[in-house]
Amino acid sequence: MSLFAWNMSCWGSHEIKRTLYLLFLGQVVSFVLALMSFTSSLIADLGVDTPLTQTLFAYLGLALIYGSIVLYRRQKLRVSWYWYLLLGFVDVQGNYLVNEAFQFSSITSVTLLDCWTIAWVLILTWFFLGTRYSLWQLFGAAICVLGLGLVLISDAGVGGGGGSKPLLGDILVIAGTIFYAMSNVGEEFCVKQKDRVEVIAMLGIYGFLVSVVQASIIELKSLESVEWSTDIILAFAGYALSTFMLYSLVPFVLKLSGATMFNLSILTSDMWAVVVRIFFYHQQVDWLYYFAFAIVVIGLIIYSITEKDSVPVPDLEGGNSSAQYEALADESEASRNESLAS
Repeated sequence: MSLFAWNMSCWGSHEIKRTLYLLFLGQVVSFVLALMSFTSSLIADLGVDTPLTQTLFAYLGLALIYGSIVLYRRQKLRVSWYWYLLLGFVDVQGNYLVNEAFQFSSITSVTLLDCWTIAWVLILTWFFLGTRYSLWQLFGAAICVLGLGLVLISDAGVGGGGGSKPLLGDILVIAGTIFYAMSNVGEEFCVKQKDRVEVIAMLGIYGFLVSVVQASIIELKSLESVEWSTDIILAFAGYALSTFMLYSLVPFVLKLSGATMFNLSILTSDMWAVVVRIFFYHQQVDWLYYFAFAIVVIGLIIYSITEKDSVPVPDLEGGNSSAQYEALADESEASRNESLAS
């Protein structure tokens, strides 16, 4: 065997191992997303309506862990505090609305409708950041929106989407994704400074402060009426832990894998939601959901494989706004989808 052939065989083996490793990491993130949805729906199912309080503990964990790292560095913040305050505010609103949606809609509808974040992000970055997308990317996004429209039709009564007021829940999710998209764009501005640890730390600190203030105004009566039990405490702990893991893992996974594989990997979180609904809640999933899921998959694949076709538009600082956004938009979509918050 020639030296060239031997090097090629070694390279192929390395790439296969790396691909399998990235697929595994992608599924870890996907499972964490599903765990977030499950614990949030479980909290609602246990009769607790405190969407702000349940995210408060997750923000606190981010603030303590990553904030300690920032303090240890003793470096000046690269982004002004008021931008982080705004980022924390919109991220909290996104989490609040989506978690509140579990009071009215099914876990399958909420997790799939999170994909609306993509459409809002395209609109916001087009008008405010000057990012330009190819026709194929816009076509893929349009197909996604079509699939999500079928979820709304199902929840409106054609297929019986599940939940006490499924259509209201769907509206809350879509409203939440608007804030998620705003968080995504805000995170881009912060991540341009190339310090993800600082962004996560400040997001945790200001997210915690905003959650405390808002919860003290909105949720005091709800908190007083909660009859705390082991199940409720464990559900809160599970949500806080899964949210912390998501905010921590997504930047790391994206750095290694890139947008295409990450997008395709997290699609399985929707199927985890189907499994939870069928085997845990013993509810049937309408055929329209599966059809809508397939359409969304096709749309995301088209968007992902044509991602390189985005037309880069230099920003005022001379950087590549489009390239920086492409990495960030997918990062924030789980944190959500913030997730990101982002």
